[in-house]
Amino acid sequence: MLPLKNRLVDYFRRIAPLSDEEARAILDSMAVKRCPKGTHLLMAGQVSTEAYFVLQGCVRQYAIVDGEERSNGFFTEDDWVLSIHSMMNQTPADHFWVCAEDTTVVVGTEQREGDLYRRFPRFESISRQVMQKVLAEQQEWFASYLRDTPEQRYLKLSKTRPGLLQRIPQYQLASYIGVKPESLSRIRKRLATRGQPATPRRKA
Repeated sequence: MLPLKNRLVDYFRRIAPLSDEEARAILDSMAVKRCPKGTHLLMAGQVSTEAYFVLQGCVRQYAIVDGEERSNGFFTEDDWVLSIHSMMNQTPADHFWVCAEDTTVVVGTEQREGDLYRRFPRFESISRQVMQKVLAEQQEWFASYLRDTPEQRYLKLSKTRPGLLQRIPQYQLASYIGVKPESLSRIRKRLATRGQPATPRRKA
């Protein structure tokens, strides 16, 4: 488990240098949770009290709209799973988090975070940088829904997260880029006729 746990330390080291003592403090404070596929980490209507860092696996975020599941986030290795509005304002979340695969996460709470800040005040600055990075990534994807076509969103995913296309069912991918599954099939066919092969992927 130690090499897997080191993913979080390596992540922080990409944000800022860490001393051996700081790295050890992170490892010692980590609460690791193994979740079978289908496990819900958050239900709509609950107030989010935990944040997760994905060590291995995939977490899907979705909401129920007009009686249907609408996927609006997929979090894989080295991604943070955060419900910022719910945590900060102590309001019920409007979405669900479910493990799309057998998943291993680090569980973060306000108490564990506070304990690290007291021992190493510099972690507070590092955490702010992490939060800014997460917010920037979320805002970029949300902005994509306003300015890009579904085909452009699919192409962006195929370039920036090609592995994800291999890991999620087609109907969830279609929902994620904002179309029906049959429309996604047409997009992939159009790309193929233009010499832009769609990434092969599973259908279910």
